[in-house]
Amino acid sequence: MDHEFWENLEKLILTSSVVIDRPKGSVHPRFPDVTYPLDYGYLKDTASPDGGGIDVWIGDHKFRRPEAVICTVDLNKRDVEIKILIGCSQINIQRILDFHKSGKMQAILIRRDEEKEQNEFE
Repeated sequence: MDHEFWENLEKLILTSSVVIDRPKGSVHPRFPDVTYPLDYGYLKDTASPDGGGIDVWIGDHKFRRPEAVICTVDLNKRDVEIKILIGCSQINIQRILDFHKSGKMQAILIRRDEEKEQNEFE
């Protein structure tokens, strides 16, 4: 069931420290024309395919729960990654998705389906 995926993601977030290594408004280290629209970082002591921690975007909601995940394909780096969107509004989500859809990078969004989750408990 989908709600178990989101519950496990919440547990992972709650038991991890978030490290923001690219704050909102900062410039990408290799692409000076790319600015981060929101805080971007990773979950400390987690693993991802690129050898670092699991990537996260932090939105401006005060509630820090996963709202969506983005799957990216980057032909320049020849990799695929997943980013967790935490505390993001719909506007935040769209800005992040647009950020990842540029050049040779493309992305898809998987949203948390609130209505579906609630119907499963009825």
